[in-house]
Amino acid sequence: MSEPIVLTPDQRPRALNVAGFDITVLASDAQTNGYEVFLQAGAEGKGPGPHQHPWDESFYVISGEITCAIDDIETVASAGTFVHIPGGSTHWYKFGAGGAEFLSMTSQGNASRMYTDFDGASSRESPDRSHFVELAAKHGQQVAAPKA
Repeated sequence: MSEPIVLTPDQRPRALNVAGFDITVLASDAQTNGYEVFLQAGAEGKGPGPHQHPWDESFYVISGEITCAIDDIETVASAGTFVHIPGGSTHWYKFGAGGAEFLSMTSQGNASRMYTDFDGASSRESPDRSHFVELAAKHGQQVAAPKA
């Protein structure tokens, strides 16, 4: 059984640096017994390239805009927009003009461990993209080839 969580802004853990944007783990699967919640914030143009993973992912845009694609559907999600990404779907997102902030939720509890590994790799002097691809694969995520 999980325990209640009340997390005030001053109690939030340090934001993780994931490819140049911030992800704060608000609740991990260890705390909730199965799902995770994150606060994500980034500058214009930042965000992950095309990838897929077995867990579902949803996000709710708090401020700014996020351009995102799920398989062949591309959209601009502005503040107040909710997006659900079924597990196994190829997707990506980029923070819009002026940056953005959103809450994200994942099922199956693997993302927080992956983001923690990415944060460690991001602190290296010159992280190599292939290292991130290997870390993602370790957690069940497949990274698509970069677009030409």
